[in-house]
Amino acid sequence: MVATRSTLPPPEPLAAEHSARLHVAIAAAIRSAGGWIPFDRYMELALYAPGLGYYAAGARKFGDSAAGGDFVTAPEISPLFAAGLATQAEQAFARVPARIVEFGAGSGVLARDLLAALAARGVMVERYSIVELSPDLVARQRALLQGRDVEWLSTPPDGFEGVMLANEVLDVMPVRLFVKRGGAARERGVGLQDDRLLFVERDADVELSEAVAGIERDVGPLPEGYGSEVGLAAAAWMRSSAGWLARGLLLAIDYGFPRREYYHPQRLMGTLMCHYRHHAHADPLWLPGLNDITAHVDFTAMADAAHGAGLDVLGYTTQAHFLMNCGLLDQLRAGHSLRRANEVQRLLSEAEMGELFKVLAVGRGLADPLVGFARGDRIGRL
Repeated sequence: MVATRSTLPPPEPLAAEHSARLHVAIAAAIRSAGGWIPFDRYMELALYAPGLGYYAAGARKFGDSAAGGDFVTAPEISPLFAAGLATQAEQAFARVPARIVEFGAGSGVLARDLLAALAARGVMVERYSIVELSPDLVARQRALLQGRDVEWLSTPPDGFEGVMLANEVLDVMPVRLFVKRGGAARERGVGLQDDRLLFVERDADVELSEAVAGIERDVGPLPEGYGSEVGLAAAAWMRSSAGWLARGLLLAIDYGFPRREYYHPQRLMGTLMCHYRHHAHADPLWLPGLNDITAHVDFTAMADAAHGAGLDVLGYTTQAHFLMNCGLLDQLRAGHSLRRANEVQRLLSEAEMGELFKVLAVGRGLADPLVGFARGDRIGRL
């Protein structure tokens, strides 16, 4: 359910002060740019500005509301999520070294549970690397993973062989916003009015105009007033992954759609959404630094980017199908409890994460069909 600002809980005084400092920094960036910045620049500052952005400061992000978190990810729900990934990783390790790189490891729970699940299968991981941009999250991960053989990297490795994981990474990469006006694309950016942040439209530049034209070639003309977002940064990240991955598998897990569903005419203003203390709302300009800002993933664009850079597109399915293919229900039966059953319901249910979250597999040098996509592969919909 999407909340309105009037129904959201007010921030604590220290949090409000933190947001005010980031507001000042964003306003300064807008003024220095001539009074307007594109939304992807605003999103970058709101999430990643050093010491102030949502992922760069010390506020707790992951976990339930009682613990002060803003949202819960699949690894936080149940260790059975990691156990499913372990099944797929074990299959890949028959072809590539038993090494893992995880991007944006959050609280570190996935790394902890995945290492445990693989060890229970007799699979010893040669190296587990985490690529993390947030100093705050690195500190949390180090505390949780103390004593385990994990290394932290500031940049992705080159020529990696093994399994790469990106769980809820693409959705927080900055996006550009557009709206159709008079048959052309306009860009929605952020400006100031009496020091208040507000959306301001400008003519789209060549890059954004070409991106929107490409979308319309695939889905047909978008109606007047239709607005959405384009994940150019996420597509660039997927292209870069071809340079990082010499041989092996990359699993990207996130909420999103194929392009024809993403840019459906009835989805009039895109998928941009904010998360604040377990409330979802649609105002990314409210309390910058205290809200997670996300956009759904255009998985067609991600597959095209990976394929265009030389990777094979190996599978695309829902989280529910992927986890069931990887034996989640068997694991539930082996250790059944009411708590575990409730966790599985959240991971698999269409009303929870099972349908909205998708798994995209790309890679190089893996000839065998992947177990996680044995049934329910939707690669033909991309």
